[in-house]
Amino acid sequence: MHQRIIAVIGLGYVGLPAAVAFAKHGQVIGFDKNPHRIAELKQGLDRTEEVDSAALQAVASQLLLTTDDLDLKQANFFIIAVPTPIHADKKPDLMPVLRASQSIGAQLSPGDIVVYESTVYPGATEEVCVPVLERQSGLVCGRDFSVGYSPERINPGDKEHGFTNTIKVVSGLDATTLDVVADVYESVVTAGVHRASSIRVAEASKVIENTQRDMNIAVINELSKIFDRLDIDTHDVLAAAGSKWNFLPFTPGLVGGHCIGVDPYYLIDKAQRVGYVADLLGAGRLINESMGDFIAHRAIDQLVRSGCIISESRITILGLSFKENVPDLRNTRVVDIIQALQQQGVTVQIHDPHVDTEEARIEHQLELCAETALKPADCVILAVTHQFYLEKGWDWILQLLDKQRGVVMDVKGALPREEKPDSILLWRL
Repeated sequence: MHQRIIAVIGLGYVGLPAAVAFAKHGQVIGFDKNPHRIAELKQGLDRTEEVDSAALQAVASQLLLTTDDLDLKQANFFIIAVPTPIHADKKPDLMPVLRASQSIGAQLSPGDIVVYESTVYPGATEEVCVPVLERQSGLVCGRDFSVGYSPERINPGDKEHGFTNTIKVVSGLDATTLDVVADVYESVVTAGVHRASSIRVAEASKVIENTQRDMNIAVINELSKIFDRLDIDTHDVLAAAGSKWNFLPFTPGLVGGHCIGVDPYYLIDKAQRVGYVADLLGAGRLINESMGDFIAHRAIDQLVRSGCIISESRITILGLSFKENVPDLRNTRVVDIIQALQQQGVTVQIHDPHVDTEEARIEHQLELCAETALKPADCVILAVTHQFYLEKGWDWILQLLDKQRGVVMDVKGALPREEKPDSILLWRL
């Protein structure tokens, strides 16, 4: 059993579950720069909905929640789990991970180990982060302290595949570091660990996990555009093709969030800097980023077919978060649908039972409507398949339409088609 005192830097979707898991077995410092986040967690509230109040209360005596860099001095094993977003030009934004490295570096002591979980491109830990740690600490990596990389595999909203029951990839600067890193994670990850041969291999493994999914979804999204022109239901085609044993079960849809919609750009950028243009990865990204605009224009087409005047039409958007059953707004592509519709002069109203109203206002300048405030619409777009909507079903959606008739855009094909009311014109991606 390891004898390390752990500090987790960044208490979001990734860091908080890790901190809670480790705190069940010993002292943990949970560090986050956002004082509001720390205050909420101390009250037992996790707005990411990844950890419930009971779990937070159960480890309260073992988990020191803090915004004070000096508290990090108590630890000797640091886990960095901060976001790694992209800039507006699609270039990697390493500033959060660099700031975290600065905070740790200032408190680093000989014998400490720093492990990065944030998604980066191959080489980032050793080429970009280590110099920051050395500069801030005055110590030398490999002699005075060491580093490792263990990519996060958290899937927001997924209660089946969590931190402790998902195999953890681990790596270290050298064999001794790897042994310690593996030992620390094995103490809480019941699924076990996979020892990568190097930090760069571990970094690459993470970035291609989501890049592979991005490319597979891009193929299906492009096929859905083709089948739409051929007046063929994509989900019927996938059901037929899926009867073969080796057909991969991907479905069309919006690709957002902080992972699949972001990670490929880290690899694309790194490839460019070593002289390779990743044409396929770039093309897949373009296809997936075009889907919001495509859905919006198909909604306009359906309204025209039903005899509506576009400038006088109202569309209700159901769901704003980047995926079902989570409040996460990061890189949500539903905003693409909204913006495209508004550009056409359509009145748009938005509902989401999970998303915080103030966050939607601050992050995207969008106003959410309460369920009771939704006005009758000519079209309803089920953009995010929250269980809240699926349980309410067709009868509820029918009530959202003006005179209980109109267009329904079921983006994910989640509503039972055979139960569709006759007064509804249904379109599925």
